Amino acid sequence: MALSKATFLTHLKAITQPHRYIRIRTPSSLYPRFLSFSSPEEAAAERRRRKRQIRIDPPLSALNRNQQSPNPNPKSQSPPYYLNPSNPKLPEHTSALTGNRLNLHNRILTLIRENDLDEAALYTRHSIYSNCRPTIFTINAVLFALLRQSRYSDLLSLHRFITQAGVVPNIVTYNLIFQTYLDCRKADTALEHFKQFINDAPVNPSPTTFRILVKGLVDNNRLDRALDIKEQMDGKGFASDPLVYHYLMLGHAKNSDGDSVLSLYEDLKGKLGGVVEDGVVLGSLMKGYFLKGMEKEAMECYEEAFVKGKKMSDIAYNSVLDALSKNGKFDEALKLFDRMRKEHDPPVKLTINLGSFNVMVDAYCAEGRFKEAIEVFMSMGEYRCKPDTLSFNNLIEKLCNNGMILEAEDVYGEMEGRGVNPDEFTYGLLMDTCFKENRSDDASNYFRKMVESGLRPNLAVYNRLVDGLVKVGKIDDAKSFFDLMVKKLKMDVASYQFMMKVLSEEGRLDEVLAIVDMLLDDNVVDFDEEFQEFVKGELRKEGREEDLTKLMEEKERLKAEAKAKEAEAAEAEAAKRRVSVASILPSKFFGDNKETESESTGATPSESELAEKTTEVLGSDQGEAKSDRASEQLTA
Repeated sequence: MALSKATFLTHLKAITQPHRYIRIRTPSSLYPRFLSFSSPEEAAAERRRRKRQIRIDPPLSALNRNQQSPNPNPKSQSPPYYLNPSNPKLPEHTSALTGNRLNLHNRILTLIRENDLDEAALYTRHSIYSNCRPTIFTINAVLFALLRQSRYSDLLSLHRFITQAGVVPNIVTYNLIFQTYLDCRKADTALEHFKQFINDAPVNPSPTTFRILVKGLVDNNRLDRALDIKEQMDGKGFASDPLVYHYLMLGHAKNSDGDSVLSLYEDLKGKLGGVVEDGVVLGSLMKGYFLKGMEKEAMECYEEAFVKGKKMSDIAYNSVLDALSKNGKFDEALKLFDRMRKEHDPPVKLTINLGSFNVMVDAYCAEGRFKEAIEVFMSMGEYRCKPDTLSFNNLIEKLCNNGMILEAEDVYGEMEGRGVNPDEFTYGLLMDTCFKENRSDDASNYFRKMVESGLRPNLAVYNRLVDGLVKVGKIDDAKSFFDLMVKKLKMDVASYQFMMKVLSEEGRLDEVLAIVDMLLDDNVVDFDEEFQEFVKGELRKEGREEDLTKLMEEKERLKAEAKAKEAEAAEAEAAKRRVSVASILPSKFFGDNKETESESTGATPSESELAEKTTEVLGSDQGEAKSDRASEQLTA
């Protein structure tokens, strides 16, 4: 069928035009909406999950920290980060927390919720070399639980274990280690670890890292180093963090430097464009104004906390609450605390935390209203706040310092019911207060409980116990605690001399010599001439100065006899080896029987073979000597 000329030209024009893809939209009813959520709560949960993943995953810049200018030649480009064996390993991704590893993670979280941290840590250790290796997220959960209960030695021990096992830490792990050293008052160690982290770690620091360092350094009275950390944070391109400025302003307020507090606030205000929406700096700013006598400006800052649109978190409210309570504004602090409790609506809005109750306990105690302080402290469970050991110690210390030992013991009794373990400081407070109240037996019981619970009292607490018992005439109890702790504590010379002097004054010189005998055996301290002269001076009171000389001579004689016996035993063992080797060589190589002689006439062993066999029997030194003598016999 022939085409007309017009139809042919139209068809030819359509062919010469560029091809266009036409997207045909299918009806939406054919495909389900996979990205929809059944409820707002489910959508909120997904957003939180994505935020956690962003915080946990290493940033993309960490995959190539030493970025250089792009190479125009693609053939000479370096391989990807993960293909270079010289690069540090990257921490695990959240996708690793699946299957059996997720079941292990949930099992350990259950142990943590049951407050069985020993079992959780032990379970984690055993799982490291099993078929189901825990992820770094599981390990971080255990480390954080240990940190929350101030079990720093167990935390560091577990961290060393996973490091030796080759588990790659992530940024959360590093932050926990920084926090641990800072809480232990080892700021230099924390800074050294931070320096090593910056130089070697395959991940970048987070804003939380700088917050932990700045706060810890301020708490350790290292404000100058905290300011340096803030400068490093600015140099790395992080946005100005009001919380970091808050900690620095508190540090200056602690040093009574109101001018520096206001200067830091102006610096933050300038970097944020003249408006500071986060109210976390209001409390520290109020302290700066109070230091300069500007009470009107301080109360204007307090009014800003109620301005609509101001971001007031629980930390922000606590800082304002602390500023009011410590500057003669207790009534305003009570009104603010009541408002915080009314507005507290977790998890939608958090206005109260453990720090809020600690601030109010301090405020009530400063006003002498200890009954209200105890009531406020005990009511924190109603607001989903759980006290820790430090909070209990704070209240117990306030009560003990004001002679309220019975109330302090009641608070101490609440610790076990709330799943909080007392520490050395708790028992030390109760022990010292019992001595002040002439309750030496109760003081001894508190010290004994501390030892039996597995805690390790320091030398200062032990010295206070022994000194208190001696003052009330309980020498036998003091000596029993000395015998108990002498193997557990690294006592100094003064501790030994104190107990010796006490025993000497009671005429118990035999026990003094027994302590000297122990010192000479264990060598725990240097029994030098000065120490010897002290002991002689105590023995001289009863005319028994020569007993020390006899004891030391007897010890030297016993040591000499022990060394002689060791030398004789070593010589006898060497002689036994020589006799056994001598009985082996003639029968094995030179032939006392005919069979050996016939073998030796048929094939004489070479010098090197004989030397090797002799060396195997005798060892390196004796083997060489025997091989030389055997070779001389063969050549002769």
